[in-house]
Amino acid sequence: MAKTGNDQSWHVYLLECADGTYYCGAATDMARRLEQHNGLLPGGAKYTRTRRPVKLLASRACDDKSGACRLEYAVKAAPREKKLDVLLSR
Repeated sequence: MAKTGNDQSWHVYLLECADGTYYCGAATDMARRLEQHNGLLPGGAKYTRTRRPVKLLASRACDDKSGACRLEYAVKAAPREKKLDVLLSR
């Protein structure tokens, strides 16, 4: 059975770029999204295109898109040294 938009779980993720900077995002297919960020598939954020390769530091599953967006916002609002803690503590 094909997945519908409601069946997909959302994940918020934190990447570390080759230059040491962090990138936070949300996606339903983490493997595909990581390949996009690393240029193996079309897509990916403009920010990470010039900072490849990127590696996944952590991800967290959310109940729905709304929850993922709230968590992503909280991670992005946190100072660098707290981003990983915010992602993993919620």
